[in-house]
Amino acid sequence: MKRIPYLTVIVLFFQSIANGQTNSFPQSFIGNWKGTLTWTVAGKTPQTFTMRLNVQLADSGRYSWQIIYGDDQRDNRPYLLIPVDTVKGHWVIDERNSIILDSYWIDNRFTGVFAVGGSTILDQYWMDEEGLHVEFITYSSKAITTTGGASKEIPPVESYQIKSVQRGLLKKQ
Repeated sequence: MKRIPYLTVIVLFFQSIANGQTNSFPQSFIGNWKGTLTWTVAGKTPQTFTMRLNVQLADSGRYSWQIIYGDDQRDNRPYLLIPVDTVKGHWVIDERNSIILDSYWIDNRFTGVFAVGGSTILDQYWMDEEGLHVEFITYSSKAITTTGGASKEIPPVESYQIKSVQRGLLKKQ
């Protein structure tokens, strides 16, 4: 009878190790991933298209981070994933064209925020038992309203227009 509790502890221990490996970054992301991304622009019919994410060890702790959109694979973005401070979860995506985007591994999600052309984009990647989830939320960089600010206790609060949401689920190939 006393073997059952020990067996339970051993099973839970190995499950916790396996779960830790599932959420390790970037090791658990290594591989070729493919799925469908749905792009919803406010007020328009959602569009779907194929997305691929290929992540491979490149050199000296750097990784290839290749995003490919569409079945024809013409929209190919061969980026690099480079560690900055892995203790703090800080990484950069080097687009290899002088654009470098800061991103962070936090709460089992790889996430970053950047602005371009009047839009700010929040990108997130995370894994669960279904696969690799991808989400990009685009909003206006300029606030549409500012409210509050009536006193020291009530600070000014800015609100932003959401322009589009892209969500997808990728499966390891």
